[in-house]
Amino acid sequence: QLQLVEAGGDSVQPGGSLRLACVASGISLDYYVIGWFRQVPGQEREGLSCISGHSGKTLHKESVKGRFTISRDKGKNTVYLQMNNLKPEDTGVYYCGADIRLCEVIFEDTTIVENWGRGTQVTVSS
Repeated sequence: QLQLVEAGGDSVQPGGSLRLACVASGISLDYYVIGWFRQVPGQEREGLSCISGHSGKTLHKESVKGRFTISRDKGKNTVYLQMNNLKPEDTGVYYCGADIRLCEVIFEDTTIVENWGRGTQVTVSS
């Protein structure tokens, strides 16, 4: 059974860093894309960073390029999101999602993502 579990959310000050982890079970990272998404109240879930299964190619939303880095450890079946220089607008619930479609496709319409974790809260505030 496919399961995704996020960890690492916390409260930090602006300019701080966090590393989120998404531990996947029941799937191989070779065959799924794993994305990190953020949701704030009243808004749709948005794609931030994604890593492709076979190629390991990454995709980042423009607003997080240079600040967020997605990576994976296949041995641990875990995908990480390193977030640096955090800003108050980065606040939200962060979800990881797994799908067999392309990163570009699930970024275009996040509602089609088939598998989600429960999320982890990130709060950036002084």
